[in-house]
Amino acid sequence: MALLCYNRGCGQRFDPATNTEESCTYHPGVPVFHDALKGWSCCKRRTTDFSDFLSIKGCTKGFHNSEKPPEPVKPEVKITSERKELADLKPKFQEHIIQAPRPVEAIQRPSSDEPMSCLQLKVSASLKQALEKLKLSTENEIKKEDDSDEIKIGTPCKNAGCSKTFEGPGNTEDACIYHAGVPIFHEGMKYWSCCKRKTSDFNTFLAQEGCTTGTHLWIKKDAGKKVVPCRHDWHQTGREVTISIYAKNSIPELCQVEANSTLLNIHIVFEGDKVFNQNLNLWGVST
Repeated sequence: MALLCYNRGCGQRFDPATNTEESCTYHPGVPVFHDALKGWSCCKRRTTDFSDFLSIKGCTKGFHNSEKPPEPVKPEVKITSERKELADLKPKFQEHIIQAPRPVEAIQRPSSDEPMSCLQLKVSASLKQALEKLKLSTENEIKKEDDSDEIKIGTPCKNAGCSKTFEGPGNTEDACIYHAGVPIFHEGMKYWSCCKRKTSDFNTFLAQEGCTTGTHLWIKKDAGKKVVPCRHDWHQTGREVTISIYAKNSIPELCQVEANSTLLNIHIVFEGDKVFNQNLNLWGVST
C-alpha cells in the first residue's frame, strides 16, 4: 500500500518496503516569507511567485516520512489574579456628554469632472543608479537565455499542487492533478480557493492533493505585466499631504500621476513587469 510522504517539499506517495535514505528529496527547514520573497530556511533560492515556491526542489536526501505532523498548539491566554486586581482598582468615572459647537458652514466641494493634470516626476540619483544596474543585469540574462523549448529531465510541473517531474516524452501525456485556484491565508487558516479544504498547518496545506485534472505545465510562459498590490501610507503636515508607495525599482518613463482638486490617479510600473494602480479621492478643499 502506497503511503503519503509528509516531508516538506516532497508530498509523493511511496512504498515502505522500498524506502531508503536516498528515496526522498525534501526541505528540512521551514518556509520563509519576507518582503514578497518566498523560500526555505534551509536553502538560498527565493522567488516572488507562489507556484514557483511550491515547485522548488528539495535540498536534502533522506527517508520518506508517513507520519502526519501534529497541529500547532495555540497558547491559552489566562487572566491572572494580579491583572484582575489591577482592573478592579481602576477608578470609575461618570460619563458626561458635552455638546459640540455648531459646525461652520461647509465649503462647496469642487467637481470631480475637472481636467486632470499630470504631476511632474523627479527621479533621484539612487534610483537612476539602481535602474542602470538592473538594465545591465537584464541584458546579461537575455544573452544567456536559452530560447529552445526543450524540456530537461527532472523539470518539475509548474501547476500548483502537482509534485511530478519530467522523465521524458513518456509521462508528458500523464494526467496532472493540481489546484486551479490560488492559495489563501486568512486568520491562521490555509487553503486553496478552488477546493477550500482548510487547515492551520503549513505542511498539511502543501500536501493537499489537487482537485483538478489536466495536463502538466513543464514550461511557464511569461504572462507579461501583471497588476499587483503595493504597501502605501500617507501623512499630512500643514497644507501638504505626502503619499508613500513602496514599489522597488520603479520605471519613471512608464509611470504617471495625475490629479485635480478631488481625484488622484496613480500608475506605477516597477521591477520590469509589475504594475500598481490606485485611484484616490481627495477630501480636503483648498481655500
